[in-house]
Amino acid sequence: MMTLYLLTDFISSGCVADDSPVSYWYEGYCPQTGKLLTLPRTPFVEAIAIGLMQQLATEARYSHEGKMYGVLLVETAAGERRVLKAFSGLLHGCSTVAGWVGAIEGKELALEEARTLDMLAAMKQELIALQQIPEQQKYATLVQDFETRWQQLTILHRDRKQQRQFQRQVFQDTLAGVALVEALAQLDEQSRQDGIDRKLFKRQRDALLQPLQEAIAQADKRMYELKQQRKSLSRQLQALMHASYKLSNFAGESLPLQQLAGSLPTGTGTCCAPKLLHYAATHNLKPLAMAEFWWGSPSTNGEKVQGEFYGACTERCQPLMGFLLSGLQQRSPQPPLIKGAKNDFVSPLKRGIKGDLQNLCIQTKKSILYEDEWLIAVNKPPGLLSVPGRCSDRYDSVVSRLRHLLPDGMAIAAPHRLDLETSGILLLTRDRASYRHLSQQFQQRRVRKVYEAVLAGCVMQASGTIQLPLWGDPSDRPYQKIDARGKPSLTEFQVITKLENSTRIQFFPLTGRTHQLRVHAADPRGLGIPILGDRLYGCRAQVERLCLHARELCFEHPHLGKSISLQVETPF
Repeated sequence: MMTLYLLTDFISSGCVADDSPVSYWYEGYCPQTGKLLTLPRTPFVEAIAIGLMQQLATEARYSHEGKMYGVLLVETAAGERRVLKAFSGLLHGCSTVAGWVGAIEGKELALEEARTLDMLAAMKQELIALQQIPEQQKYATLVQDFETRWQQLTILHRDRKQQRQFQRQVFQDTLAGVALVEALAQLDEQSRQDGIDRKLFKRQRDALLQPLQEAIAQADKRMYELKQQRKSLSRQLQALMHASYKLSNFAGESLPLQQLAGSLPTGTGTCCAPKLLHYAATHNLKPLAMAEFWWGSPSTNGEKVQGEFYGACTERCQPLMGFLLSGLQQRSPQPPLIKGAKNDFVSPLKRGIKGDLQNLCIQTKKSILYEDEWLIAVNKPPGLLSVPGRCSDRYDSVVSRLRHLLPDGMAIAAPHRLDLETSGILLLTRDRASYRHLSQQFQQRRVRKVYEAVLAGCVMQASGTIQLPLWGDPSDRPYQKIDARGKPSLTEFQVITKLENSTRIQFFPLTGRTHQLRVHAADPRGLGIPILGDRLYGCRAQVERLCLHARELCFEHPHLGKSISLQVETPF
């Protein structure tokens, strides 16, 4: 089973110069020395990865299941350069595939994993069958039919009632005595008969629907049980994997995953980077450069698209990177990230020129609004990213600055984000438990967020609610638009003041979609007026910044259990 490939299996010789500038650095702090360790993603290894993409594109089966793939350029003990390739998780349902770097676990765990995966696959098939039981479709069809017939009956009875009301008035005006009593009695009998017809209709409907409802309820109950069993099995397997996974580094150390990073999300250790680096460390191979990319259908959250390169994932790979790179000989001196660029935010630290970065970190420290052993909240300025981007020129961010500023900085994570040009309160966590807790609060809409903005026009309504789905076209990022294919998005608003050509407004977003407030303000189906300074969504006014500010944030402290309310002044 070949695992080491020749360069010519992916690229033509000399297609990219070896001295091309580095486009991204994998990095982590050595657990023993605290030294920052790095491994580059160069244009040369990206060319190798593109060669792999071209191979994947020849087989349709690789396009159905979206996942991360990776290549690692290595040097053998004989000084020859070779290529390793890996996939994240499972490929076509298998953890080990010929020609690819396999799973890290040993044989016993592999057998347990295979047994569990077979059980999970059987559960999945049963769930699919339960979701498609014939009673489900029959019930939906009958409900629609009865709904149509009920509407028709309701209209018929309403017309009859109006006719009876008219006839009653005529009888009262034209009849008297016994004749009037008999005529009104006939109308009352017609009314009673309509009531009987409605009752008979409901009885017929219930007689047909009730058995179907019971069958569907039984299926739902079984699906719930299966999902609980599936969740329990997944947790058991994950616990076993974390206890059994032993990662090795280039210093000759080998430690269980649990000992390395404690509680980690599902899938930790099965990503491309750990598999590639572990394989290289255990086979006497020296890594030179690495690249990871997404291939196949877009990720469920839409953030990863086919053919794009991505760095180490924040939750699974980044916490392991320092250990995995330990013992690896570092490139010295490390070249600038981009030729001709200042690289003020990345290269000064890596080259040992720390002055500029220290000044930036001091500025960031002055912006800290709240800090304890679990959380940090900062007043983010406009023009600064919340988290590092994929490319080196978008590395500078609140998270990257805090990672360099704080002793425990590598654990910093962002459970929510602000747009590049949006200023205001950004909440960050310092440990995984806090991150999970706050992420759930944001997802469950338990965090109160108040934004203040100035719109480039006059809003007629004093307050209201905007509920429009948002969708991001992968071919036109980062632009978002209103589209039925998008995710539900809900915003409440209240006007603060109106001027002749502008409106100061406060937004209360109940969901947290990308560019939600900007699109809900600019789209004609929302307010129809862009935020001042929002050139992406139609504002042509010459102003210095986007006039959108995260003014207030209220949440439950993940450890203290008390409500934390933060506020900052609006700077415009």
